[in-house]
Amino acid sequence: MTAVLSGIASIIVVGFTIYKIWVGKEIGFNEVSSIGGLLILFLTAITWGSKEEKDGILQEEELGQRIIEKSSKISYFLIMLFVFLAAVIDKLVSGSINIMLLLLLILSMITLPFVEFIVAKKYQ
Repeated sequence: MTAVLSGIASIIVVGFTIYKIWVGKEIGFNEVSSIGGLLILFLTAITWGSKEEKDGILQEEELGQRIIEKSSKISYFLIMLFVFLAAVIDKLVSGSINIMLLLLLILSMITLPFVEFIVAKKYQ
């Protein structure tokens, strides 16, 4: 039921945002964050099963934990790639690189090794 409701809400918000763009109105933080939040809810609802309905894979199961671990690492590298591409495109378009984008790229590169170090120290 959550998947259906969040899917309908996502379609409504995306449709409204497309309408705003179509009529020339400015879209802002509210539209972007609403789309992101609703899509997170929808994708989570269609990915994981529920204990009550006993359907699908549960996040608490061993397989669920392995899926989360693997998808987290893939996501990390994808986000790092997206930030790198944004920096390259920014450089090509504007001729100079945005310092905040460069800092974000550096942070994205050191996040995984830093977190792995902290977690490894916790087990030592």
